[in-house]
Amino acid sequence: MIELQNVAYSYGGGELLSDISLKLAPGSFHFLTGPSGAGKTTFLKLCYMELMASSGLVQAFGRDTRAMDRSEIARNRQRIGVVHQDCQFLDHLSISANVALPLMVAGRDVSHEAENLNDLLSWVGLTHRADALPDELSGGERQRAALARAVIMSPDVVLADEPTGNVDWEMSKRLLTLLVELNKMGKTIMIATHDLNLIRAAKSQVNARVLRISNQRLQLAGSDL
Repeated sequence: MIELQNVAYSYGGGELLSDISLKLAPGSFHFLTGPSGAGKTTFLKLCYMELMASSGLVQAFGRDTRAMDRSEIARNRQRIGVVHQDCQFLDHLSISANVALPLMVAGRDVSHEAENLNDLLSWVGLTHRADALPDELSGGERQRAALARAVIMSPDVVLADEPTGNVDWEMSKRLLTLLVELNKMGKTIMIATHDLNLIRAAKSQVNARVLRISNQRLQLAGSDL
C-alpha cells in the first residue's frame, strides 16, 4: 500500500522527520501519536503525496512517489481518503454536495452515485442533515461529514488527522466505531491523535499498532497504552 524507507523531511532549514521507515499493509490499523509539533501531520502529508520527502523513499501502491507525474499522483490520491484536522467545506454547498465533491473532481456522474451517497450519509448518521449548510452543523456532525467525504471514492487507505480533537467523548467513540468498521471491510487505517483513551478503546475492537514520533523519529509506543 504505502511504504516509507529511511525517509527524512526538512523544513525551514531544520529536519522535522529523520530516518522514518514504515509499511502500511493492506487491512492494517495504526495510531500515530506524539506531542504537538512532532510532525504527525507532516508524516500524513508524505503518505498522501502533498509533500515529498527530502531524502529516502516513499512508495504508494508500488510506485516511487517521486517518479509520478501530476496525473498519476492525482489518480493515486483517489485511493487515499484523508480526514483533515480542520474539516474545511465549501460554505455555499449543502453537506450532501460537499461529501460528493470528490466524485465531481474525478469526473464521475454524481446522479449515478445517488444511492451510494445516500447510503454513506446514513452510515455516518447525517441523512437528516443532507441539505444543511456546513455552518449549520455541530462539530461532531462536521467530523462525520468529513469522514463521509474521505471515503466516498471507496479508498484503500484512510488517513485521519486528529479526527476527534474537537468533539466530546461520546462522539469520539462513534467516530472510532466508523473507522473500525472501515478496517473490518479491509481498509488500511491510520489515525493521528493525542487521545490515549481513544487508543485504549480501539484496542478492545481491533488489532491496532501504536506508533510515536519523538525526536524526529518513529518508534513503537509502549505496551502500557
